[in-house]
Amino acid sequence: MQMSTAGLDLLRRSEGFRGRTYLDAAGLPTIGYGHQLVHSECFPNGIAEAQAAQMLTVDLHAAETAVTRMVNVALKQRQFDALVDFCFNVGAGKLATPTFFKDFNAGEYGAAAEEMLRWDHVLGKEMAGLKARRESEFALWNRKGASEMVAV
Repeated sequence: MQMSTAGLDLLRRSEGFRGRTYLDAAGLPTIGYGHQLVHSECFPNGIAEAQAAQMLTVDLHAAETAVTRMVNVALKQRQFDALVDFCFNVGAGKLATPTFFKDFNAGEYGAAAEEMLRWDHVLGKEMAGLKARRESEFALWNRKGASEMVAV
């Protein structure tokens, strides 16, 4: 399963585009659409939005793969999208916490969505941007609508 256009729109809005390297809320060097730099990456002249989009494609695939690998129950497209956005933002390691695994893989969809809302802090401090993002993911997760495809 792949993230839908609605999910990608949420991710792009939440991350925003930045053509120059910056430190994210956790102090990690980042560029483009939330791409965390690895030690060998350096962009002294910044990047164009097209390059950021290419990086996003690779990073998004990694998040989609992590969600597909870790969640072994049926998800609707909107749930998959919300979960991939969450995973993209906080990392696959957070998705692997016992509460997430227990809730998602037990089919406790409401509890899983509620658990996502708790991840709005960085270094012990509530972040307004993360709170808004978690609320957007929660709304997407719970939205009723046309795209109700199910994947396992």
